[in-house]
Amino acid sequence: MALQRSVPTAGVAHGAMPAQSGAPARELLGTRAPVVRDLRARTGYGPYSLDFTAGDIVVVSGLPGGGKSTLIRQAVSGRAVDSQNTRDRWAAALPRLLPYALYRPLVRAAHYLGLWADLRSGESVVVHDCGTQTWVRRWLARHAARRGRTLHLLLLDVDPGTARQGQRERGRGVSGYAFARHRHAVARLIRDTERGALPAGCASAVLLDRAAARALSRISFTEGRSEARSG
Repeated sequence: MALQRSVPTAGVAHGAMPAQSGAPARELLGTRAPVVRDLRARTGYGPYSLDFTAGDIVVVSGLPGGGKSTLIRQAVSGRAVDSQNTRDRWAAALPRLLPYALYRPLVRAAHYLGLWADLRSGESVVVHDCGTQTWVRRWLARHAARRGRTLHLLLLDVDPGTARQGQRERGRGVSGYAFARHRHAVARLIRDTERGALPAGCASAVLLDRAAARALSRISFTEGRSEARSG
């Protein structure tokens, strides 16, 4: 994984755990500790681009309303799988008064079938993750390993109040019970990531706050070894 920065910087990102600058994550998996880069509280110094090895899988996780879909729309030009897009397509095709709860199982089935098709293509893919479905990350890690590829995590650290405001702005929220489950799962994922304990099979993670996410304009995949560059 390589970071292209908006201003010249030296070394790895603040809070980074054992890493070799520019080394593809799949070379680190199994031989070194996972790479964790903490880009929070780096206003004006965060990277504008994250580059991964072609064929790898990137999971974007965080609270509902925290900006995951926004980040994917603004930074990913290639293949991306966002469950919100699947929900929007179904909602557009069905009567407006039909409660989402009635067709939620169909939306989820369609989402995972589409994700499976994208994974089978062998191409690089960015996946929207709600944070509570640990089995999804395990599935993605196993699939990446079988194909000799690597799983990476982009984790948005956004306070619950900001996330709730994000839900109001998009006009779609989750119940208090569901949001509490998300808060618990994401908080645990952040704590584990901060101490370098990534989900099984995940080779690297990048911690982002809202400012770092807004500064990130490109998530790309390149063939071969990617070297870190400043720009």
